[in-house]
Amino acid sequence: MKNKTGKVHEPLFHIVKRSALPFWKSWLFRILSLLAALVVCGIVIVTVTAENPLAMYKTMFEGAFGTARRRWSLLQDMAMLLCISLAVTPAFKMKFWNIGAEGQVLIGGLATAACMILFGEKLSPAVLYPLMAVTSILAGALWAVIPAVFKAKWNTNETLFTLMMNYIAIQLLSYFSYVWSNPKGSGKIGIINASSGAGWLPYIGNNKYLFNILVVLALTVFMYIYLKYSKHGYELSVVGESENTAKYIGINVKKVIIRTMLLSGAICGIAGLLLVAGANHTVSSNAADGRGFTAIMVSWLAKFNPAYMILTSLLLVFFDKGATEISTAFSLNDSFSEIISGIIIFFIIGSEFFINYEIKFREKEGAHVKAQKPAAPGPEIASESGKDGDSK
Repeated sequence: MKNKTGKVHEPLFHIVKRSALPFWKSWLFRILSLLAALVVCGIVIVTVTAENPLAMYKTMFEGAFGTARRRWSLLQDMAMLLCISLAVTPAFKMKFWNIGAEGQVLIGGLATAACMILFGEKLSPAVLYPLMAVTSILAGALWAVIPAVFKAKWNTNETLFTLMMNYIAIQLLSYFSYVWSNPKGSGKIGIINASSGAGWLPYIGNNKYLFNILVVLALTVFMYIYLKYSKHGYELSVVGESENTAKYIGINVKKVIIRTMLLSGAICGIAGLLLVAGANHTVSSNAADGRGFTAIMVSWLAKFNPAYMILTSLLLVFFDKGATEISTAFSLNDSFSEIISGIIIFFIIGSEFFINYEIKFREKEGAHVKAQKPAAPGPEIASESGKDGDSK
């Protein structure tokens, strides 16, 4: 920009894209941002509550890892968040903004609950379990493929479409909650098949969460291989980079969109199955508990890498459980724990900016002129020019 004198006005600083940072340096940024977040949280804790920040951090750790029961609960919640994160990752890597994971999980859970309620006492486990799995997968896939078809055929806005599907799923679940309410008229589905346990996923070693964790672990391995080494994973990456390039090299973009969303919805359906039949043994409109939106953050922070998603999911669940324990132990409002969690997550997300971009400040005018000024001729050059003059 030129000012009135005609000089070009340089901004104080400008932001430039970094080249790829080494692995250790990118994680150093993340660790430093986490330490900075803890310092800021400590200042907030002292200012607002006058409590010892170290005591609160200790309470946070104990709230997540203090007992075996808490550790298993942490792993269960991490597994569910990871499962939904795996579901949204293929779509986001393809640049299809699937904001409907919440609804897809709820529909999968509703399908599972329907099988347990209608057929739990009538079918043997050998038939009931496959029926539950197939029904929940198909329900989640159907809920995801509807916006995918509209996007592929008529280029509709997938963000709004998938978001609106969430509300339809919530209303459907609310309707069936009244139909199957227990006790009648309560508007809530109580524990399904509480006396017989029909349809409940099996315990492993007297632990009801271990089966869920192992299933999600298998899905993580599958998704890592699918995205990194399969032809389908390559195609969705190309579509995400450029649809025109994908079309030029012969990739059927519409087919890739529909196929990817079928996979995304199917995994959300599995998450619904694990939540209803493996963890809660009931279903309600808040069964997904906002994980469909948190999963988007997990996927982006991990850069669509399923291996990194394990750590990201663990970190977010740890902060959530630890912050809740702080509110309980120190008799604070729940909002305070959300403030602490929000500060930490803000710093973690902010670190990604400094990993991907660099801030360069304007050079001082004097330094710039000095750098541009030609060097004075050396004695050898001067003497030679003198000789030339003498000879002339």
